[in-house]
Amino acid sequence: MQDQIEKLLKLAKDKHNENKTFFKRLRKKPPKKLDFIMQELHDEEFERTDCLTCANCCKTTGPLFTDKDILRISKYFKIKPQKFIEMYLRIDEDNDYVLQSVPCTFLGQDNYCSIYEVRPKACKEFPHTDRKKFHQISNLTLKNVAICPAAFNIVENMKKRIQI
Repeated sequence: MQDQIEKLLKLAKDKHNENKTFFKRLRKKPPKKLDFIMQELHDEEFERTDCLTCANCCKTTGPLFTDKDILRISKYFKIKPQKFIEMYLRIDEDNDYVLQSVPCTFLGQDNYCSIYEVRPKACKEFPHTDRKKFHQISNLTLKNVAICPAAFNIVENMKKRIQI
């Protein structure tokens, strides 16, 4: 799998300018049914994709933790929210709570998440390719295609399907 991730990084880098131009046009004139198309592409890709074989998102990036995430996860651990923050989180340059380090503390050797049932909202939504008003998060998607093979495939299929 590591070979595939390294290839993904190169492919994403090679496609970066093309993707950037595509998303710039998409933001200016999003198709009427963009969210519907993205949901379809997302669903089709995740019928073929098993995140447990990869988990590159958990190995290379960390989610933002909202106050709700912190409350839910600390309750799951039966500790006070402040204790959870002290043990696992730090405040980043944007003043958001993020993991102290990556890979994710909660990722097991088998690529399973030990807090999957209560994982942060950002983890649940990753790679954000089925979000409403998708055209508004294109900068995030540009980053995610270099992290997530599924996001890369979704964007490639999107470019074929949506002619701008």
